[in-house]
Amino acid sequence: MTWRKRIFDLFFASLLVVILGPVIVFLVAYIWIKQGRPLFYVAERMKTPDEPFNLLKFRTMTVVEEDRGVSGADKAGRVTPLGARLRAKRLDEFPQLWNILRGDLSFVGPRPPLREYVERFPDVYAEVLKSRPGVTGLATIRFHKHEDRLLSRCADAQETDDVYCRVCVPRKARLDLIYQRNQSTCYDFDLVFQTIGNLFRRR
Repeated sequence: MTWRKRIFDLFFASLLVVILGPVIVFLVAYIWIKQGRPLFYVAERMKTPDEPFNLLKFRTMTVVEEDRGVSGADKAGRVTPLGARLRAKRLDEFPQLWNILRGDLSFVGPRPPLREYVERFPDVYAEVLKSRPGVTGLATIRFHKHEDRLLSRCADAQETDDVYCRVCVPRKARLDLIYQRNQSTCYDFDLVFQTIGNLFRRR
């Protein structure tokens, strides 16, 4: 990560913590009242091919003892009514401001992968994770809706994993590498504004 990108992240993450602080406090209280604990979903993700970190989100699903792999139709029944509303506007991702301040994430970059996929596709992620993972990015903007549609059609965890590995991993990697080759502060601004625009269009 360049020093310019790190300053960009620190400045805007700090600004958003101040601006969104009351909203985040309200969401914490509301989730506590409506769903109870735990308030947060904490999951291991990979910052580099061999460096993990704990990704933070507001909890949007019922808790189970073992939870592995990406989310498809096999997990849809676990999404709570409140969780569905949070996900629709990506409000569940507000706690990732803490990950940005810590340096685990950037605002823009590839979405941080699960360890199991990094281990299964080492050559792919050796290239993709040369960029600091991000909250949003080119692959998120261009492929996220299509990925959701593909995985929502899967009947079980095995099919979800197969579709994700066969279709989603290579397509997202291709987009992530396009971003990597063209990364700049202006491009990051453009992708952030595209993400915000997509959220408003979801209404």
